[in-house]
Amino acid sequence: MKKLIISLFVILPFGLLQAQEIKIAHVNFQEVLLAMPEISNIEKEMAKIKEEYQKELETMQSEYQKKYADYIAQQDSLTENIKLRRQQDIQDIQERMNSLYELAQKDVPEKQQKLIQPVQEKVLKAIKEIGDEKGLTYIVNMEPGLYLYTGNSAVDVTPLVKTKLGIK
Repeated sequence: MKKLIISLFVILPFGLLQAQEIKIAHVNFQEVLLAMPEISNIEKEMAKIKEEYQKELETMQSEYQKKYADYIAQQDSLTENIKLRRQQDIQDIQERMNSLYELAQKDVPEKQQKLIQPVQEKVLKAIKEIGDEKGLTYIVNMEPGLYLYTGNSAVDVTPLVKTKLGIK
């Protein structure tokens, strides 16, 4: 009798799992994200940031080229100490340019992620709400090229998410 009760407790959860209907849908997260109105403002802000870095690098490049050209033109008439100082100046500019370039390579993606994160969270919240409303078990991100097959009965909730977010 004891074994029968234990067996029922072990088998019962498997029976309940089979009784539940698993509903799976898919969404193109990237498509929804790019359709968000906030994205155009983020793109403008990122273009502005990139332009600022570019202008600063161009200014430094101009300074470098001028000092280098002056050095080359005057090197035969300069004393050894002045040559060394000017070489050091040129090298310092080059190091500052490299440093700024590295900073830009790090800073630009960080700023972009900081700006886009709230928009991503908004989209994810809408996806969760659609899942709850429709009683879905899973919603899979199905960007083009990432999935191998989607059957005829597959539910695409991308339009529902866009509607929920007020996107056409």
